[in-house]
Amino acid sequence: MRSLALKIILVSFFCFYFVIFPQQVKAETAPLRIAVAANFYPVLEQLLTEFQKVAKLTAAPNIQLISAASGTLYQQISHGAPFDVFLSADAIRPQQLVDRQLADASSLKTYAIGQLSLWSANQAVDSLAVLSAKPSEQNKLAIANPNIAPYGIAAKEVLTKLNLWQSYKHKLITGININQTFQQVHSGAVNLGIVAKSQLVLNNLQGFDIPEHLYTPISQQLVIINNTKQAELAQQFCAFLLSAPIQQKLALYGYHSPLLYNQKVAELITAEQ
Repeated sequence: MRSLALKIILVSFFCFYFVIFPQQVKAETAPLRIAVAANFYPVLEQLLTEFQKVAKLTAAPNIQLISAASGTLYQQISHGAPFDVFLSADAIRPQQLVDRQLADASSLKTYAIGQLSLWSANQAVDSLAVLSAKPSEQNKLAIANPNIAPYGIAAKEVLTKLNLWQSYKHKLITGININQTFQQVHSGAVNLGIVAKSQLVLNNLQGFDIPEHLYTPISQQLVIINNTKQAELAQQFCAFLLSAPIQQKLALYGYHSPLLYNQKVAELITAEQ
């Protein structure tokens, strides 16, 4: 009888707790879901261990990385995907989420500036001269989709400024994101590609860094989603990524730190005056 009474009391307690404090329970068990642009995914994977130590995450909530093209992630968030933080490969889509009141305007920050490299797995590339060879069925160029992928948009700018877009536009092999483009070149399926410098750095490969005056800076921005269930942890993660030590590490991964990049640009402008 006592055992039955004890069970009734315990069941009543847990029912009361979950009814009165459902949000607290949900927040404590929900993972931190980070939607990350394909180009930054391998870097973020390496940084997560350090963040977990800094945040002292020894148990739940765990951290989930969802990687895809920025445009794809934007659409998913627009349709209610349960993400907490969005790391885009551009500045357009995070701003659009803010404008639509789907993301926190105060959290909108540039976390990295991407760079482009010209690379081939079959030959050494030490200049842009290799692009001057007439495109053919055997001599195609791989770039990320210039309609949806920020690195593809930048690659199109490069070809346009070199007066090569008309020659290449029907001979392009386009990946849905920059990771697919890298794989197309890495496998040898396509002889030459415009890829992210970070991909070469992470794989100890050597390509030719495309001069940055040929394309608009690839400002990669982050934003916290309004319906996050892990607001405090999301803020902590963003602060970690924007911290000086982590920003300095970005150069080791083939990115510019926004702070150092802006200082560099300011110095160049001053020198020209």
